[in-house]
Amino acid sequence: MSRTAPRRVFLHVGAPKTGTTYLQDRLTLNARSLARHGVHVPTGSRLVSPALFQFRAALDLLGQDWGGAPGHAEGAWEALVKKVRATSGTVVVSHEILAPAKAEAVARAKRDLTADGSELHVVYTARDLGRQVPAAWQESIKQGRTWSYAVFVKKFRRRSAWFAHAFDLPTALGRWSEGLPPERVHLVTVPPSGTPGDLLWTRFCAVTGIDPAWAPRPSDRRNASMGAAETEVVRALNEALDRKVRRGPDYDYLIRNLLAEDSLVSGSSHSSPVRMPPRLLDWAQEETARWRTWVESAGIDVVGDLDELEPRPIAEEDWNDPDKTTRKWRLRVAMRALTAMTEEAARRPMPERSLPGRVRAEAARRIRTR
Repeated sequence: MSRTAPRRVFLHVGAPKTGTTYLQDRLTLNARSLARHGVHVPTGSRLVSPALFQFRAALDLLGQDWGGAPGHAEGAWEALVKKVRATSGTVVVSHEILAPAKAEAVARAKRDLTADGSELHVVYTARDLGRQVPAAWQESIKQGRTWSYAVFVKKFRRRSAWFAHAFDLPTALGRWSEGLPPERVHLVTVPPSGTPGDLLWTRFCAVTGIDPAWAPRPSDRRNASMGAAETEVVRALNEALDRKVRRGPDYDYLIRNLLAEDSLVSGSSHSSPVRMPPRLLDWAQEETARWRTWVESAGIDVVGDLDELEPRPIAEEDWNDPDKTTRKWRLRVAMRALTAMTEEAARRPMPERSLPGRVRAEAARRIRTR
């Protein structure tokens, strides 16, 4: 392919819980508009969104297979690479599960995406640990885990939790940036809570060379967080469910989408938010100092403000232990969950094997044979 300038590939590798869902949704919503301006967001077909296509590609690259039927990700990475090579201009690929990838997977990704002379850029979005730690625990519960907040925090500090590796900026970004010029390695800081979501998007646009006017359709994806009692009820539900059920496709819809991302975060009646324990502030500040030292010594491109990575202190009186939510709150949340599940069941077709279903089926048969 003859080109006056090399193709630029922006590989956004995470980290999780840094607005990645919002960014990916906005890229997906505006994919056609962006393509008209030479910015391409690869997808497999009209029936598969760019976000799903790139998720499967990331799974395939990492040698993983979850979130769908067995084998659903096989060959997806190679398909993505072919899509990238078939385009010119700018290409944006994004998925947060790439952040803690092993050296072998990182090397393959770099090799495949630059084999024809493409100019590779790596993008990493980061947020302060004061928000990341509780968000990671909640996300793990939404994915079917059963550990308490105290156990998760302990594993996180020992780096034995997947999220800890994904959030470790020097290790994750250091591995992905190895061999790349500093100007092609981009760190985007996530603005503080309460900042308009467009600021994160405009920062991402500044890195990738996208004019925000090329993507006029906004995204309403905010991935709202559950309160402490809501998270505890989902955790207890996970404990009561068989592991196979928690890894099945129905779990994602019924527990993750219907409860954790809809019924238990909508409305105004929520329990206290999950926060980082105040006793972890010194540790979080030490980690942040290590991050800043690495960033400054690496000389990479920073979009945003490193001060935004500093964790905010939390007074002891403002912190509530999520592992000790009151029975009253848990009951209230459980009733909301039961109501949502019952309403969902009422919307579904009655199976013919049930008594009411058999009665309906027999009545319909008699009407047809009259």
